[in-house]
Amino acid sequence: MKMTLMGVSVLVSLSISAVTNAADLDAAKRGEKLYMQHQCYSCHGTNGQGGERNAGPQIFPNPTPFVAFELQMRTPRNLMPRYAVQNINEAQLKDLYAFVENMQVSPTAAKIPLLSNAMR
Repeated sequence: MKMTLMGVSVLVSLSISAVTNAADLDAAKRGEKLYMQHQCYSCHGTNGQGGERNAGPQIFPNPTPFVAFELQMRTPRNLMPRYAVQNINEAQLKDLYAFVENMQVSPTAAKIPLLSNAMR
């Protein structure tokens, strides 16, 4: 697709962004497995909403930049366990971050048919 941006012709490739999105989706799926395997949900919640009784901070929406995420994982503050490269390698860390970036907000009870019907 050809677009003009401020008088300059720009060639836009839609197929590259589709491949990037597929790669991001695969990374997020691998990251979700890591999130569950390392029990991140026990402190940060299943949707990054933060843990009960301040167990862990909210990490979604608006996750920290990757550099800060990596620093927290490798040299954590407070009571969070340290995840050395031997535990979560660089590729896995990027996958985990892809999952955190792409978490979804839980739907309200009214939008879940089973719960919505139960509330009537």
